[in-house]
Amino acid sequence: MARTDARRELIEKVWAEAWGHGDVDALDTLLSPHYLRHGTEPQPQTLDAFKAAILSTRAAFPDLTTTIDDIVVEGDRAAIRWHSSGTHANAFLGVPPTERRVDISGATFARFEGDRVVEEHVTWDPRALLSALGIISVGQD
Repeated sequence: MARTDARRELIEKVWAEAWGHGDVDALDTLLSPHYLRHGTEPQPQTLDAFKAAILSTRAAFPDLTTTIDDIVVEGDRAAIRWHSSGTHANAFLGVPPTERRVDISGATFARFEGDRVVEEHVTWDPRALLSALGIISVGQD
């Protein structure tokens, strides 16, 4: 139980530092140097690529808040349900600022080796982001 609680606390602390304050080097206390993040991209992100993605997201959405809704830790696995909100104030992935408010949610599934996360699988709907930015229409006939 103590290891489970320690992992949960570390995830919450590092998440707040990296996503909430832009201190991406805090990730080094949680993520392995060999970390891989699988998501919507064709190739998994390395630790450095993930740090760069957080910084570019925070630059585009300076008022970004990312909240952990639930964490379940069992053995060497963790499941994290989260949501994020922010205003698109600067260019993001080549899209000029729209000043639109964006709300997205997703889940991250992590695998630990020892005290570090070596791999994550992230699921969220990028179409929801593009729709919120007014780039595409989703679910309209």
